[in-house]
Amino acid sequence: MAAQHPIPVIDLFAGPGGLGEGFASLGRPERRPTFKIRLSIEKDATAHQTLELRAFFRQFDHGAAPEEYYQHLRGQLSRDELFKACPAAANAAKEEAWQAELGKIDVTEVSKRIRKVLGTKTDWVLIGGPPCQAYSNMGRSRNKGKTDYVPEKDPRQRLYVEYLQILADHRPAVFVMENVKGLLSATLDNHRVFQCILEDLQHPVDAIRREKRSCVSQDDLGYRIYSLEQKGIFEECELPDFVVHAELHGIPQARHRIILLGVREDITAATPGSLAAKETIPARAVLDGLPRLRSGLSGVPDSPKAWKEFIRGAINAPWLNELLLNGCGDIYRGISGALSNLQLPREDRGAEFIQCKTSIGFAAQWFLDQRIGGVCNHSARGHMPSDLHRYLFASCFARVRRRSPNLRDFPPSLLPDHLSVAAALQGGHFGDRFRVQISGRPSTTVTCHISKDGHYYIHYDPAQCRSLTVREAARLQTFPDNYFFCGGRTAQYAQVGNAVPPLMAAEIAGIVAGLF
Repeated sequence: MAAQHPIPVIDLFAGPGGLGEGFASLGRPERRPTFKIRLSIEKDATAHQTLELRAFFRQFDHGAAPEEYYQHLRGQLSRDELFKACPAAANAAKEEAWQAELGKIDVTEVSKRIRKVLGTKTDWVLIGGPPCQAYSNMGRSRNKGKTDYVPEKDPRQRLYVEYLQILADHRPAVFVMENVKGLLSATLDNHRVFQCILEDLQHPVDAIRREKRSCVSQDDLGYRIYSLEQKGIFEECELPDFVVHAELHGIPQARHRIILLGVREDITAATPGSLAAKETIPARAVLDGLPRLRSGLSGVPDSPKAWKEFIRGAINAPWLNELLLNGCGDIYRGISGALSNLQLPREDRGAEFIQCKTSIGFAAQWFLDQRIGGVCNHSARGHMPSDLHRYLFASCFARVRRRSPNLRDFPPSLLPDHLSVAAALQGGHFGDRFRVQISGRPSTTVTCHISKDGHYYIHYDPAQCRSLTVREAARLQTFPDNYFFCGGRTAQYAQVGNAVPPLMAAEIAGIVAGLF
């Protein structure tokens, strides 16, 4: 292929735009972008707001976004005022980011939008992935207890057909499809879902016709499906070969996701490469340069003084002496040292914008933007006072033992009063109910569950006694600091957890670019 740059990209189920950001970033610093997002489709209102704001930012050359954008990030200018200040860019962003629910909106309307943005171009890229809750191990486990839940009738199980429809109707040169690792073991009507999806993606026109849907395509050109984790085509790979391990490719997070690369059969370019192995990036490399914060106290009056007094009250708590009785003197000393050095963070609990100077120990050119004048989306949520001592214990345990504690490691009087604890102590589920991120290793997978509670995302610094902020989760996901997440904090967490790491997406974009 000899496609003209920038190559059009259409992003389905876009979320806040992590996958699209990676593609749009390729060549952008040199002001020679390889790809251009022409249309991104997302149903969630707050994720769409984030998507639209980022589309606005990308209407300007790298480093040339207007000062009004940064005023908006700092809370000095409303979204309406920003868009009124730059109407052309705002209109282009609104055309690019479309709030719509695939599967509910009429297929002809989707096709109309696609034809409008593509014009006569046939060499373009389709990216994205259907919502994954019904495929994930956690989602299927959660739905087991619902007596009225019928997997075959869950619309999320079939949303990939909407992806197939666009492949069949519009024939992109290349597609990239992402989904959860749990898809490998998912079944539907006694068939392996992933095997069926792979076969359908190779022949989308046939698959759409089997669904008794109409298809505008007049040819039956199929796709070759490649693994990005190792070099090879579908027939040469085992199914687990399609799982990408982000921590092996320079991402500070152990995130394992299925990512498929499809290439139209008439494209005779060389076999695409695979993602390169890179050095392991520890969590501290991206988190240590952010302002220290304290957590809040929920359910009781909160203040810096009350927080400090409660944390330091651990020195007289029964559970601390239990550590000595149980032969855990190293943990006891670690906690005592942390308490004696406890200082209130200058930025208290943080805010949606903090004026400060940030730094990072990895990929500074990718993450940092000094024009912000601080950091966004960096506020700590509140926790029950009883959980704060558990966070203190867990973070000190991790610092000393270099691993996150299991519930069996907790002093008995510090265990939560919860029905699942007894089963967990016997080796059942949720033994890792309080999970600390280890500073010297990539973080655990950032998922949308981070929006519900912070127990699985405890900061490794005992002096902060809290779960991760939205910005910290975003850095682990490799979103640039000038990527602003809209909506309330819960919605922001969900957006970050559902996204594809943009820095890894940029590496994938580089592989795709080699096919044009």
